[in-house]
Amino acid sequence: MMQSMTGFGSAKFIASKNIYNVEIRSLNSKFIDLNIKIPSVLKEKEFAIRKLLSGKLLRGKIEIIIWRDKSDDRPSYEINTKVIKMYHEGVLKLKRDLNLKKDATSKSDYRLNQSEIIPTLLSLPESLVKSESKMINIWTLAEQSIYEAADKLILYRKKEGGSIGEDIVNRINFLIKLTKSIEPLAKKRLKKINLSLNKKLSQLQDVNIDENRYEQELIYYLEKLDITEEIVRLKSHLSFFIESTQNTNPIGKKLGFICQEIGREINTLGSKASDSKMQKIIIQMKDELEKIKEQSLNIL
Repeated sequence: MMQSMTGFGSAKFIASKNIYNVEIRSLNSKFIDLNIKIPSVLKEKEFAIRKLLSGKLLRGKIEIIIWRDKSDDRPSYEINTKVIKMYHEGVLKLKRDLNLKKDATSKSDYRLNQSEIIPTLLSLPESLVKSESKMINIWTLAEQSIYEAADKLILYRKKEGGSIGEDIVNRINFLIKLTKSIEPLAKKRLKKINLSLNKKLSQLQDVNIDENRYEQELIYYLEKLDITEEIVRLKSHLSFFIESTQNTNPIGKKLGFICQEIGREINTLGSKASDSKMQKIIIQMKDELEKIKEQSLNIL
């Protein structure tokens, strides 16, 4: 099914009593262009989010926003025992280096000194770290919600793509109809040109005409004005366009290339048409093609 590049999808998840919102928006773009806005707790997962969205959405200017809506508790921290032990060993080594004897003859005094140093150790850098298990839980929930929001966006794209596809196919069918209307006019035009040239030649007096050379030049002139090849190629491009719209793969760029070929044939017809009725039809064809091009820019 044809998809638009415009879409929107959203989802929510709850982690540690925090409510997180996920929103994904998509607009037209020649390539995949990602703009990621996420909370600090998910920053290290930015590459994973980028890979996920690139694989699912393929192309477009994509913006994903994840924010915390409400919080009922404070961030969870764990004691970094390894780092604190290193700090403590450093303090003891410093005491030995300075030849400071243990104060207090009683065991209880020594314990008191140890308990006093703990707050200091906890205040040193990296003594407390955010709970890693909470981070893993948040990412698992966030990943599921990102998939959910992306799936909703794809459904939105398909719905809008269906409407665009219907409009484009109707316009292509109209171009086919206009192309068929040109054919009888083209035949009449050649006959009209032939009669006009013969009439002008008959009006010439005291002029010797080489009939063989005249026929050769006339055939050459009429062949240059003949649009049969252009009509055949144009019909072929239009049929190929409709056939391509049935493809389930991304076809936006392909339709753009076909539009270029259609435009070349219409322009050639316009340069060869020396008939007012044909010119009017060709102008209509150009107008329809521009609308098709504009719509195709929004196709994935």
